[in-house]
Amino acid sequence: MGKSRASLLPSLIGGIVLGVVIATVFFHTASNHDSKTTTTPISATVTSLTAQPSANALLEDERNTIDVFQNTSLSVVFITNKALRRDFFSMNVFEVPQGSGSGFVWDAKGHIVTNFHVVQGASALSVTLYDNTTYDAELVGQEPSKDIAIVRIDAPRSKLHPVVVGSSEGLRVGQKVIAIGNPFGLDQTLTTGVVSALGREIKSVSNRTIQGVIQTDAAINPGNSGGPLLNSRGELIGINTAIYSTSGSSAGIGFAVPVNIVRRVVPQLIEFGKVIRPGLGVEIVQDYIAQRWGVEGAVVAYVQRGSAAYRAGLKGLSENMWGEYRLGDIITGINNQPVKNFDDLGNELEKYQVGDVVEVNVLRGKSKTTIKVTLQEVE
Repeated sequence: MGKSRASLLPSLIGGIVLGVVIATVFFHTASNHDSKTTTTPISATVTSLTAQPSANALLEDERNTIDVFQNTSLSVVFITNKALRRDFFSMNVFEVPQGSGSGFVWDAKGHIVTNFHVVQGASALSVTLYDNTTYDAELVGQEPSKDIAIVRIDAPRSKLHPVVVGSSEGLRVGQKVIAIGNPFGLDQTLTTGVVSALGREIKSVSNRTIQGVIQTDAAINPGNSGGPLLNSRGELIGINTAIYSTSGSSAGIGFAVPVNIVRRVVPQLIEFGKVIRPGLGVEIVQDYIAQRWGVEGAVVAYVQRGSAAYRAGLKGLSENMWGEYRLGDIITGINNQPVKNFDDLGNELEKYQVGDVVEVNVLRGKSKTTIKVTLQEVE
């Protein structure tokens, strides 16, 4: 029995030593594992925190809008339309504001582009620049049928920052647009939106149709008229001209005259004070009378003697001995483009220049014919 206990003692001591060694190794491994798991999240957290953007950081679209405003707002002006009034008691004449709108600098000579309806009926005009300096303005030219007018101020060239003129070709629905103006007299106001539709038609002050108009949802309110509509590059693509609203304020439907019309009209207004308009040299029966007669087309009422139409052989109305009118020529097209009324005729002819030869499609009695006419300048 004593011998058996003596032989078990070395085995017991060896087992204890082996257990201590295994425990030591396990504890060391666990310590290293715990150390790693506690330090890794701290590193990851620091990394993720440093990757978070600043609360004041601007989005790319915001930076673009700010850049366009900073670069273009110097070109936008505030226009005041003044009327002369006479004091009832003293009989003295004085000026009172009768309207206001926006405009923009066209060139370094002081020419300002705006809407015709902004300056219509003005006895005097003033233009306020971005730095709140105000100058008297003179009316240079106007084209009511396109709602465009030019005024000029005598300001230092250092204060005149012409707008960058773009193109209305290639515009797409959904494209970002920016409007800058002075709604309700609040100067240097910016609104943004998109091109909502293209190819709209609106009536001008002269009741002529303006074609190819840009529709936008950028907020346009009274006082925005005449201001620029810009693309995301800060280029002029139109003149803000009208809104569709039942309340008189923005309802998300605004209209702008496309810049390609502006580029064609403005140089003529600056040089001649008017648009050199090509025409035939005829007078047309008013549309409501032609409709009453059941006629579709532009009914020639009178051919001016010596005019292009006179030389080409067009015929107007004739009157018999009983005072009854007999139809002459009815213009149904220009170069095979249909003409249904006076408005259509004007819109087709303005595509050409004075001196161009066009084919006038005519209904004479029951016969259709084509007459070549060299376009002349008309009022």
